[in-house]
Amino acid sequence: MPQMTGTAVPPVKGTGPARRENAFGKLAKSSISNILLAVYALVTLYPLIWLFISAFKTNDEFFGKPFGFPAEWKWNNFVQAWKVADIETAVINSAIVTLVALVLTLAIGALTAFVLSRFSFRLRGPLMGYFLLGMLIPVHSTLVPLFIMLKKIGMLDTYGALILPYVAFELPVAIFIIAAYMTSVPKEIEEAALIDGTGYWGIFTKMLLPLSVPAMSTVGILAFLRYWNDFAFALVFINKPSLKTLPLSLSQFATGFGTDYSLTMAAMAISVIPTILIYLAFQEQIMKGMVAGAVKG
Repeated sequence: MPQMTGTAVPPVKGTGPARRENAFGKLAKSSISNILLAVYALVTLYPLIWLFISAFKTNDEFFGKPFGFPAEWKWNNFVQAWKVADIETAVINSAIVTLVALVLTLAIGALTAFVLSRFSFRLRGPLMGYFLLGMLIPVHSTLVPLFIMLKKIGMLDTYGALILPYVAFELPVAIFIIAAYMTSVPKEIEEAALIDGTGYWGIFTKMLLPLSVPAMSTVGILAFLRYWNDFAFALVFINKPSLKTLPLSLSQFATGFGTDYSLTMAAMAISVIPTILIYLAFQEQIMKGMVAGAVKG
C-alpha cells in the first residue's frame, strides 16, 4: 500500500489580524462616506424643510423665530393662499404652457438633432454653430424686442406669448444634447435598417428616438424646471388675471405697503409640490437622463 505524502497547504491570504484590519478600514470608510452624504443631503434639503415649516407660521412667528417650529400649525394659511392668489387657475395655466412648450421643444429638438447628427451636407457645420450660438444670448436682454414683436402680431396676453419664446430659447440646449447623444449611435445600425427597407422616418421613430430617451429625459428635466418657474416672461407678456401662471400669482402677496410672508410661504410650498411629485414619479428616468447627458455630451 503506497504511503501518502503530506503536502503543505499554502496559507490563506487575508486571514487573521490583517483581514480584520482591512474589514475595519472598509467599514470606517463606508461609515464616513454615509455620514458625509447624510450631512450633504440635510444641508441640501434644509431650505425645502424650512419653507414648509414657515408655511404654517404667522407673520409674527416668521420674524420672531424664523428657524423654530410654530406654536400652532396654521393649516388655514394654505386655504387663504389658494383663494387669494387663485392658485387653481394659475396651476392650470402653468400646466398648459409647460406641457405644450415641452412637447414642442422635444419634437423639434429631436428632429433637428437627427438631421444634424446623421446626415452630411454643406451647411451642417454653420447650421450647428448657428443653433449653438443661441445658448450665448442672454434671455432677459430680449424682453423688450420680444414685447414689441408680440404686440405687433397681437399675441400678448395669450398662451403663445409664453410658449413660443420658451421653445425658441430652449431649442439650442435640446439640439446640442440630443445631437451629441445620437452621434454616438453606430452608423451600422442605420445602414442595416436601410438594407431591410426601413426609411429614414422609420429609423428616427423606431430606432434613434427610443435609443435617445435618456438624452431627451435630460432635456425634459431642464426645460420643465425653466418653464414651470419662469417669472420674467410671464410678468412682461401676461396682464390678464385669467392667464397668470403660478410664479406670477405668488406676487399677489406683496404690495407697496408690505408682504404677507405666511401666505407667501404657503403659496410657494404649494407651487413646489408638483415638482417634487414629478421627481418622485420619474426618479429613475431623471437619474439615467442626467448621467447619460453628462457622459454622451
